[in-house]
Amino acid sequence: MPLDQSFEEEEEELIDDSGKEMTFLEHLEELRWHIIRAVASILVFAITAFIFIRDIFEHVILAPARPDFWTYRQMCKLADFTGYADLCVKKLDFELQALGVADQFTMSLTSSVIIGLCFAFPYTFWEIWRFIKPGLRSTEKKAARGAVFFVSMLFLMGLFFGYYIASPLAINFLANYTVSDQIKNQFDITSYISILITLSLGCALMFQMPIVAFVLSKVGVLTPAFMREYRKHAWIVILVVAGIITPSPDIYSQILVAFPLAMLYEVSILVSGSVQRQRLKEERELLND
Repeated sequence: MPLDQSFEEEEEELIDDSGKEMTFLEHLEELRWHIIRAVASILVFAITAFIFIRDIFEHVILAPARPDFWTYRQMCKLADFTGYADLCVKKLDFELQALGVADQFTMSLTSSVIIGLCFAFPYTFWEIWRFIKPGLRSTEKKAARGAVFFVSMLFLMGLFFGYYIASPLAINFLANYTVSDQIKNQFDITSYISILITLSLGCALMFQMPIVAFVLSKVGVLTPAFMREYRKHAWIVILVVAGIITPSPDIYSQILVAFPLAMLYEVSILVSGSVQRQRLKEERELLND
């Protein structure tokens, strides 16, 4: 195929929502504005969070460091129900401190940006999706219907799971773990926030498993048969991940983390199976035509 012909065909594919053909530079310009609007939304939420950062630290960020946090209260109720008294969190034996001169200010800025990213994620993904969608075929658009909703919903579910389940369990274990009574736990605020952010955002990304399974199944890399064959291996990996997230030796904490991840894996198998059935249906229709 001649080089100039390939460029012409590529330009024909760069079409906006109104059906108008776009040049490569116009395509880049559109991408730039999508990125600008996405970043602007993050900045708006980040600035808002910074204005109220004192209340956010008191009632959100530092909440898992207190024994009256919602998760710890539910764990005490579970301890009463199961009779496993060690499950109840009655105290968190540590103190938070800022070692660096600018640590509190730096953590305020970092936390504001992360909070801005979390709140702006649905809109940010929507902007990215608006740029990608015109380049898809009609069948691909139909298959990916509701992508913004499902990606945003899974992200928020994972974020809440990380904040209310994974982070408190990890903080509780690390706060009460000691090798000697002579050593007092005095954690740097940057270390504490790093754990909270890493676990919360990590779970938010892990909850995208069904979406990843959908995309990989669409391109033919993943099949439901493959996922069923390696289900046992996946469950072992999930248990290991749950053990890392919740290093506490009690089995209840590990189950609290492992069970939702295992369910996400099973949902991913169903998603992959649905994609495969749709592909086979389209192939049969093509053969009949």
